[in-house]
Amino acid sequence: MKGLYQAAGRTLVTLGGLSIFSGAIAFFPVFSCKLWYTGWSVWIACPIWNGALAVTAGSLVLLAHREWTQRHLWEAVFTFVILSILGCPLHFTVALQSALLGPYCFYSFSGVAGTNYLGYVVTFPFPYTKFPSVCVDPLHYEEYHLTLQVLDLCLSLILFCVSLAVFIKLSARLMQTGYINGPENPQ
Repeated sequence: MKGLYQAAGRTLVTLGGLSIFSGAIAFFPVFSCKLWYTGWSVWIACPIWNGALAVTAGSLVLLAHREWTQRHLWEAVFTFVILSILGCPLHFTVALQSALLGPYCFYSFSGVAGTNYLGYVVTFPFPYTKFPSVCVDPLHYEEYHLTLQVLDLCLSLILFCVSLAVFIKLSARLMQTGYINGPENPQ
């Protein structure tokens, strides 16, 4: 038991932090400070909020494991793990849709130029290999965008699995003993 909760807590904190970082760097495309490409959207907000839920759930798991008899900590863990389980499929869906739609950039394609999502301009889903350099400004944004979306897909899937494992373990404990906090920690 001891190893499961510590590993799950550390995993949730670490991957939640990576998710927050992913959402934060998505705010500035290819690390540019051009304000016309920055924007608060669901693609940025979803990794940040899901990461914040995972960090909170992981921190509470680690704290509750340390102070085993504190019932309110385990109840808070249960609540935040449920919220994390609900947020992960949304995070996965948004990352998948964003990867299929393509990046938002200034494009130049067959004599036409403009600023929009490339999936609206070329085709949906955006063929990354067929048009490798459609984005004129910022440069190499297709690779940057696709890398961020693949990272978000992986993070959301792993966070979902870890949150679900903690939820199942706490639910089993609740069904067996009638309450969430288990026997006192042997440390």
